[in-house]
Amino acid sequence: MSDTRRRGRIPAVSDADIRRVARSLLVEQGLDAITLRAIARELGITAPALYRYYESRECLVSAVRSDVCVDLALDIASTLADLPDDAALRFFAICRGFRGWALAHSREFTLVFASPATAGIDSAMRQFGEPVGRLFLEAAGRLLTEHEILTPPTELIPAELREDLIGFQTNLLAVLADSGQKFPAEKLDLGVSYVMIQFWARLYGHVTLEVFGNYPIRITDPDVLFDATLADIGRSIGLVGG
Repeated sequence: MSDTRRRGRIPAVSDADIRRVARSLLVEQGLDAITLRAIARELGITAPALYRYYESRECLVSAVRSDVCVDLALDIASTLADLPDDAALRFFAICRGFRGWALAHSREFTLVFASPATAGIDSAMRQFGEPVGRLFLEAAGRLLTEHEILTPPTELIPAELREDLIGFQTNLLAVLADSGQKFPAEKLDLGVSYVMIQFWARLYGHVTLEVFGNYPIRITDPDVLFDATLADIGRSIGLVGG
């Protein structure tokens, strides 16, 4: 009897199978549950067989992260399908879509937005070139094109931050050039860069607090608080409502 017949036929697996199981482990148990041994056990193969597809666990986690980013972008884009072609309305809808997805997919949110080093992302700037980042940049570009956005005078921007903001401008322009995004690069001055960083910090900070249950007080209606936050941000940049 041959070795193959004694051992039984090794199940045929694909890259899609591996990523599906890894994603399932992430959702059900968290990032630490994604191990080659656990995936191999689920698929009925040996762990070394997975090295035909991924040279390391980190490479697999990075691939899963990319899948999550694509799905998040599709999820947010679907919320825009029936909306009027209004730049401000669509921008704030993207913000609400981001928050809604994060609350429904806390472990995937953690992978993409709270553990960049673990996920194999080499720079936070890379996020702007990914599907979700492109959605935000396109929406932000339309806001800058169609609305007069309020930005602080240069003298009111802390001097200690200006070099960092100039670096952000330079890196973002490089990302825009590589991705072919429609963004009015000529409007990306120091004030706009400052507003963009503050906006993301407030949006991301709010969503992160909510996802991880870290509000300092009990909030009976989180939707109202989030909408109020968006409206406040909108007013701060010259947009009425959110």
